[in-house]
Amino acid sequence: MIATAPINTKIPPSNHEFADVIHRLEAGGSMLPDTPENLMQIIGIYKAYAVPMDFYWRDLLYIAEQVFLNPLPFFKYFISKEYLERHNHYAGDDADLRIWRGVATAHPELLAFMEKGETGKMPKLFHHLWHDRINMEFAEACMQAMLWHRGMYAPYNKFDSYLDSEEYKANARRAIEAYFQGNPVMLGLYKLFPDMFIEQVRQLSYYANLGLFWEVMAPVFFEMSDIYDEGGFKGVPDAMNFLVNGIFAIAGRPIYHHAYIRGECYEIIPKSKGFTWLYEAALPYVEAVFYRTAPFRGTKSYNAQAKEVPDDQKDFHYGILYADVFPVGTAGIPPTLLMQDMYHFLPPYLVDYYQKHCRGQDDVLIQLGITFQRSMYNVTSAVIQALRTALLYPLDDPNPKHLMANRAFFESQMDRFTRPEARLRDVQSQDYR
Repeated sequence: MIATAPINTKIPPSNHEFADVIHRLEAGGSMLPDTPENLMQIIGIYKAYAVPMDFYWRDLLYIAEQVFLNPLPFFKYFISKEYLERHNHYAGDDADLRIWRGVATAHPELLAFMEKGETGKMPKLFHHLWHDRINMEFAEACMQAMLWHRGMYAPYNKFDSYLDSEEYKANARRAIEAYFQGNPVMLGLYKLFPDMFIEQVRQLSYYANLGLFWEVMAPVFFEMSDIYDEGGFKGVPDAMNFLVNGIFAIAGRPIYHHAYIRGECYEIIPKSKGFTWLYEAALPYVEAVFYRTAPFRGTKSYNAQAKEVPDDQKDFHYGILYADVFPVGTAGIPPTLLMQDMYHFLPPYLVDYYQKHCRGQDDVLIQLGITFQRSMYNVTSAVIQALRTALLYPLDDPNPKHLMANRAFFESQMDRFTRPEARLRDVQSQDYR
């Protein structure tokens, strides 16, 4: 049974469609109801997500820093040993800020899967061709969504405007010319189409951006899983508040892009620019991936003339918070690739849960997607609460005017879920499976 959140008697009740959810947020809760089942699902899926994410961030940085502008990057998903052993800055004994108590190198479950996969031990190329691997295509789809929805959170986000600056272009040109040194064909193409090459470097800067973002999130989710296993989380709000505290603890983490060409480092986006994790990576990621993304090709025909596709990018609503997981659960579509990745790393209690509630083995990926959707409503709740903390007033502020300002903020956030596609209504019920 889902408990009703207490209403703050210092201000009138909300009349919003999602008044119950707003009252829950005002009481320090999450958009996701506080039930043991919800807590178990979201923590289990965070763990299952963190293991492939440990590969995603490493390979994203490998592509941005090492593969760079290789015109035929056949082996960009064949991450080097150096990057598998690269120490996460937020795990291990030498961490800048130790979030997870575990190892700083690639997670043991990830290494075991990379070696054997589902089909057994064989050369890496065969695993790749058989698609028995971590699906980096999902990570690239997230990166492309961030790139395509550039300009969000201006003027707070200085990253995007810097990508159009003359300083950035000059840094990119130096790296391009160094990378193709001694290659007259590619240098000739660069002279003919300089903007095309600069745009490719911009995309690589988003590879780095997302890699640095996920480098933080993987140890956060690993630590949440360990805390849950130890009985440390008593409810969904505890899990949300852990994320809120993590957001503030790591908000200033530098976002940069370095390329390593013949042993020399080219600072395309230097750390000295002062771009930070919260404004240049986390908020754009939530906006682009949770809310907006783009229609998934092959699932539905969209008639733009009939306004089935919005005129403005800000009105796009195809992210995980809006996704109909059932038709999305189709081979080759990015969310399904993630579900397949997470399937390999489910904790035993979530495996047992799906055996109890699924309509057979073929239904597992759909249920995984719905659980993931629930978990991302909790992450989004943490972002909303963090923004409220940074921009407005404490939840227990004694001033009714301040509480009403918080109310207006929460209601404006919930306005985004009044669309019929939004799944906020669905995740209020445990029967949404």
